[in-house]
Amino acid sequence: MPKLPVISGAEAIRALQYLGFVVIRQRGSHIILRKGSQGCVVPNHHEIKAGTLAGLLKQASVSIDEFISALNA
Repeated sequence: MPKLPVISGAEAIRALQYLGFVVIRQRGSHIILRKGSQGCVVPNHHEIKAGTLAGLLKQASVSIDEFISALNA
């Protein structure tokens, strides 16, 4: 399993949108995305820590490999 990159909230949102997620709403610095019945909350911070990103991907049911390939696309 590859190591999680240190990225910003905007980069995470861009990668999740590439995977088919749609921005539903925003409350403060947290952006809610949804794809079918799956949803996730992304903090729009300059840097998302590895543990937060891992929880976010688990919430979205996205594998790390899938996310990294979308990040590089």
